[in-house]
Amino acid sequence: MIVDLRIYTCQPNRMAEFVKLYETMAWEIQKKYLGRCLGWYTTVEGPLNRVVHLWAYDSQADREQRRAAMAADPGFQAYLAKAGELGVLQEMQNRIVAPTAFFKAYSESK
Repeated sequence: MIVDLRIYTCQPNRMAEFVKLYETMAWEIQKKYLGRCLGWYTTVEGPLNRVVHLWAYDSQADREQRRAAMAADPGFQAYLAKAGELGVLQEMQNRIVAPTAFFKAYSESK
């Protein structure tokens, strides 16, 4: 398994606008194509105006296939266009991380 850790930095005082746009235009599409969302968060302390979400994939090939299918969806293209028009994002980052051999997800460690 790999995890795509995505960090979006919003323009000051515009995070709520981005979250609402994502919720209404992209959330259902991403769940349909990407499948396993491990978390979707906004910062409370530390660097502010950040949205963090994590998506699990079986492999890099699985990630690439799923993201390509999503990118071809007209609804997702409309979301990207609207986000660009609004100009709410300052920066987008993603990192691919993998669990260590000893780690068990919270639901698995009970």
